[in-house]
Amino acid sequence: MGGVSCTRQTTPAAAALAVVLLVMCSAVSSCPPSDRAALLAFKAALHEPHLGIFNSWTGADCCNKWYGVSCDQETRRVADINLRGESEEPIFERAHRTGYMTGYISPKICKLKRLSSITIADWKGISGEIPRCITSLPFLRIIDLIGNQISGTIPSDIGRLHRLTVLNVADNAISGWIPPSLTNVTSLMHLDLRNNKISGPIPRAFGNLQMLSRALLSGNQISGPIPESLTRIYRLADLDLSRNLISGPIPSSLGKMAVLSTLNLDMNRLSGPIPVSLFSSGISDLNISRNSLDGKIPDAFGVRSYFTVLDLSYNKLSGPIPKSIASASYVGHLDLSHNHLCGPIPTGSPFDHLEASSFVFNDCLCGKPLNKPC
Repeated sequence: MGGVSCTRQTTPAAAALAVVLLVMCSAVSSCPPSDRAALLAFKAALHEPHLGIFNSWTGADCCNKWYGVSCDQETRRVADINLRGESEEPIFERAHRTGYMTGYISPKICKLKRLSSITIADWKGISGEIPRCITSLPFLRIIDLIGNQISGTIPSDIGRLHRLTVLNVADNAISGWIPPSLTNVTSLMHLDLRNNKISGPIPRAFGNLQMLSRALLSGNQISGPIPESLTRIYRLADLDLSRNLISGPIPSSLGKMAVLSTLNLDMNRLSGPIPVSLFSSGISDLNISRNSLDGKIPDAFGVRSYFTVLDLSYNKLSGPIPKSIASASYVGHLDLSHNHLCGPIPTGSPFDHLEASSFVFNDCLCGKPLNKPC
């Protein structure tokens, strides 16, 4: 009853100090106005008509519940933009659809100087070019722009991004050569350039990318040979150069790579014999179909040979099917069709589970499963 309320004890000076402290705390915990302005300029260049993913981009603090935006906890600078057009997040579940967005990636994104990752993926309609200024972001680790309609070239000075670990621009309309400076990005672990209009050779110094584990370059117009330096990337596990214009021989050193397990070279212009080393390596998924490879299939299979896929179809291979295939640890899918092979098809595993389609359109193969007695 006789108590005095706290508000009555507050002096004007104390109230003013509280306001100042509140403003200072708010300034520290909010994103800088320059980052907020850059994000709003980025948003203004895009149009997303169905999901309303930008509806949350309101208020002074872009670090507070702005969809797809993450900030550094200490500096409150924007660190990540993560906008995926295909997601299982509630905003997509409610709409019962995947995302569709048009517009372009504004160069204003380069005002976000502490940006670590840019993911603007699978929106299907975003066009324009990759902003040239993106190479001025020194902390950038991830660029993921897969599944849009982005055109133009990969920035020629992308080699400036010394922290970059992921470059994914697959399924776009990017043209031009692979920039030689890309080989300076020695931190790169995942490179995905699939299904674009990229031409020219694979850079000779590609082997500088010693941290690379996946190199996916299929579905382009890349020409020239497979550079020998590529075979010296110790960590490379997945190499896909299929559906290009690559010519010359298959380097035998590909079969000596320590952890390479998937090698897709199909639909190119490769010629010469198949290196013996490919059949006693750690490669389990090998597709070298639809080239101009000639000579005999090496009789070099053994206990180290383990193939979930072995596709040698549509080449110019001749001679018999090597009997040593039967000594392989495992052969799942085998396709030797559309060659110039001759002689009896061996019996036993793995031949007893294969269909005639694995052997058709050869010169003179005979035996099961073909309806041609020897």
